[in-house]
Parts: sequence; C-alpha cells; structure tokens
Amino acid sequence: MPSEKVLQVKQNYVAELAEKLKKSACGVLVDYSGITVADDTVLRKELREAGIDYFVVKNTLLKRAAEMAGVEGIEDVLEGTTALALAEEDIVTAPKILYKQEEASNGSFSIKKGFVDGKGISKDEVVAYAKLPTKETLLAQLVFMLQSPIQKLAIAVSEIEKKQSESAE
Repeated sequence: MPSEKVLQVKQNYVAELAEKLKKSACGVLVDYSGITVADDTVLRKELREAGIDYFVVKNTLLKRAAEMAGVEGIEDVLEGTTALALAEEDIVTAPKILYKQEEASNGSFSIKKGFVDGKGISKDEVVAYAKLPTKETLLAQLVFMLQSPIQKLAIAVSEIEKKQSESAE
C-alpha cells in the first residue's frame, strides 16, 4: 500500500492533469518507444515553440484524469508507453508536428489516438487534421476567394469603359 504522501502527490498530479485536459482544445496520444533521444529533443523543441504542452504520462493516471475531465474515448489505447501533446487553442498544429515525426520515424514512433473538445478521435482522424492547411494558409485562401469576384468585376467595368471610349471616338 502506498504511503499517504505518495498517494497525495499522485492525486494532486491527476487533478492538475485533469485541469490541463479540460483547458485543451486538442490532445494527441503517441507511442514514443522507438524514438531516439536526439529526435525526441528536436520534437520537444518544435512542440514547445508551437505552444504545445508535450509530456510522458502514466496510463493509469491519464485514465483517471480523463475521467475527471470528461474526456471520452481514449481508454482503449492506454497501454504501453504513452506521451501526450495538448494544445489549448489550435487543433491542427499538434497533429501536424506529430504526424511529421511518425512519417520520419519509419514506424518507431506512432500516433495512438487523439481527442478534440473532450471527444476521442481515431488515429485516421488525427492524420486528417494533420493534413489540413494551416490557419494562415486558410485565411490567405479565403482572402483570395473574396478578392477574386471583386477583381473580375473591376476588369469587366474597365473593359466596358474601354469599349465605350473606343465607340465614342
């Protein structure tokens, strides 16, 4: 039986983790067992720079924290080695970075599952998020789409004006 002190430390950790899970818009669970120290250091740096919280977590503690936070649908992958990436706002960046790592690792690093707004999503759905364009790219595409009809209207008006000035001469 664990001592009261150890039990209290674990309970505090689970409560803190549950709070992080509640605040997160997105989370990705990965199996990191085959990643090298050098690759892990690069991955952690990239995630940190993107504002993503990434850490190794014990499966039993994550299961309890997920229950407390109301995160559903991740229990079935809580076995083996597990690391968790949490993003508070952006639901695309974490999957994108972790998918890139999975592709580069040739199977030694793998995405297990994820969650968005407290609901579990499959590995395929995490990969689908990873393949989405970035927010900046989407905004640029939107501006282009909004600008295009106005640009075509301006060209049409200009052509009409040219024809009228030619017929007046």
